[in-house]
Amino acid sequence: MIEPGIHLVHKTVGQSSFDVIRGFKHRAFEAGQKKLALGHGGTLDPFADGLLLVLAGQATRLMELMHPLPKTYLAEVAWGVETDTCDLHGRPTTEAEATQLTPEALDAALAPFLGWTDQVPPATSAKKIDGEAAYRKAHRGEVVVMKPCRVFLLSARWLAHDLPRRSTLELTCRGGFYVRSLARDLGRTLGCGAHLSGLRRTGIGPWSDPGSGQEGLLTGTDLLPWCPSRLLSDEEAEHLGHGRTIPVGETRPATWALPEGFPDPGAPLRALHGGRLVALLRPAEEGLRTIANLRGGL
Repeated sequence: MIEPGIHLVHKTVGQSSFDVIRGFKHRAFEAGQKKLALGHGGTLDPFADGLLLVLAGQATRLMELMHPLPKTYLAEVAWGVETDTCDLHGRPTTEAEATQLTPEALDAALAPFLGWTDQVPPATSAKKIDGEAAYRKAHRGEVVVMKPCRVFLLSARWLAHDLPRRSTLELTCRGGFYVRSLARDLGRTLGCGAHLSGLRRTGIGPWSDPGSGQEGLLTGTDLLPWCPSRLLSDEEAEHLGHGRTIPVGETRPATWALPEGFPDPGAPLRALHGGRLVALLRPAEEGLRTIANLRGGL
C-alpha cells in the first residue's frame, strides 16, 4: 500500500519525473489503490538525479506550497560550448575558447545573478506557451520564443574547477529557477559559451535526497514544518470539517526556519488533530477559516 503523504524519492539519471510517478501508479494499482491521487512537487530533467517529492492522496493538495521553497543543487558546468537545450544533450550553437577563465573571473560572474533577476527559460523547458509545454513545440521544430521570468537565487558558490573544461557549482534557489539557463547565461557573460553537463538536486526546503534506492515518507507534524501550527480539539476539528470557522486560539511557531534572506512564501497555518495534518487555515474576520480540508488527515 502507498500511504498518503509526501514521499522522498531519489530520481535516477535517465528517468523522467513522470517515470517515477508512473512507477507509483503501478504500485498503487497492484495494491488495489486504483483511485489514489499522485503528483510531484517539482520536476527534474531526465539527465538530472536527486530528490523528487512524490505527493500521494490528500498530499497532492499541498503541491502549490512546494513551489516557493528553497531548492539546493550541485551543478556541473561545461565551458566552451553553448547548446540549444542548455544541457549536454543539445546541439552546439556556439563554441569559443575558455582558456582565459580563472577562478576569480568565475566568482565575479556569479554575483549579478544573485537575488531577484529576470531569466529566460530554455526553449526545451516545461514552461507553457498557449497552454502547451514549450519543449513539445521545440521538439516539433517550431520556433519557440521564451519570455523572461522573475526568479530568485539565494546563494551560489564554486566547489571545484577543472579549467578550462568544467566547474562544479552549489546553489540554492526558489522554485521556477532554471539551472540550465544559469549555465547558459554564465557562458555568455564570460564570452566562452557554456552548458549544464550534470545536475543533482540535494534538497528541497527541510528535506534531503534519501540516496539511491532509498525512499522516505512524511506525514503528520513532519509535513510543512515552515508553517506555524494550531492544535485542534475534537470539537474544533468537527467544526472545520463542516466548513465552519474556529477561534484564533493559540498557535505554535514553525519548527523549521527558511534560510536568512529567502523570500517569505506566505505560509498558511497547519491544523493538527491527533498528530495528523487535517487542514490548512487562514485568518478571517471571525477567526480561522479552512483553505484546504485534508479529509482523513495525513
